[in-house]
Amino acid sequence: MVIKRLLVFAVMLALASSVLMAQSRPGLTLTDREMTVEESYLQESIELMIIREQSRSENRDMKMVALEYIGEAIDRGNRSDEIAASLEFLSMEGVLNLTRENGRVVNNFPDVRREAATQLGRLGTPAARDTLLKMVNGDNEPMVITEAIRALGTIGDNDYDEVTRQISWTVNRFDRLNPDNFMALSALDAFERIAEANGGLRDRAAIDTIIRISEGPYVTPVRERARALLNELRGFE
Repeated sequence: MVIKRLLVFAVMLALASSVLMAQSRPGLTLTDREMTVEESYLQESIELMIIREQSRSENRDMKMVALEYIGEAIDRGNRSDEIAASLEFLSMEGVLNLTRENGRVVNNFPDVRREAATQLGRLGTPAARDTLLKMVNGDNEPMVITEAIRALGTIGDNDYDEVTRQISWTVNRFDRLNPDNFMALSALDAFERIAEANGGLRDRAAIDTIIRISEGPYVTPVRERARALLNELRGFE
C-alpha cells in the first residue's frame, strides 16, 4: 500500500512538472521568470492533492510528512478549506478515524494528532478552532490535549465563552483523576492569551479553574503562575 501511494505521488509530481514546463515560454526556465497565475494555481492544486493522499495514508511517517507540507503551505499564507480538512482528518487519527487489524487499533498516533493541533493553531480559522475544541473534548492523550489547549490560546477566539468553558471542563476532569502540570500550565497560558485578545476574561468557569490550579496538587511554579494570572486579570476593565 505504501509503495503504491509513493508511485501515485511520483506520477503527480511528474505531471505537475511536465505541465509547468509546457507552459513556460521558449528559452526561459521557471527560475528566469515569475510563475503565471495559472502555473501557481496548478502547483498549489498538486500540493494539496499530495497532502490529502499523504494524510490518508496508513503510514505514520507519511502523515508526518503531510504535516510538514501543511506547515510550509501555512507559512505561504494558504488557509484553504483543503488544508483545514486534512488537518481535521489528522487530528482524529486513531480517535474517530480508526483502522483495525485483528480487532486492534493500529493507527493510534498521538504525535500526529499533537502536530496537527499545532498546525491548527497556526491556521487560526474558525474551522481550526472548532476542530481543536473537538480534540480537547474527545481525545484521551494528555500531550495531545495540552497542545490543543495551547493552540486555542494562540487563536484567541472565545465567542460566548465556548473555548474557555471547554478548557475549564477538561482541566477539571483531569484534575479530579490525574492532575497534569503541563496541561494546567497550557490552560493558564491559553486563558492569558484569550484575555489579552478579548479585553479580559469574564467566564466564571475559567476563573474558578485558575483558582483551583493555584490551590491544587500542582508543582509550585504552576501554582505561582496561576496566582500571577489572577492578579493580571484584575487589571482588565
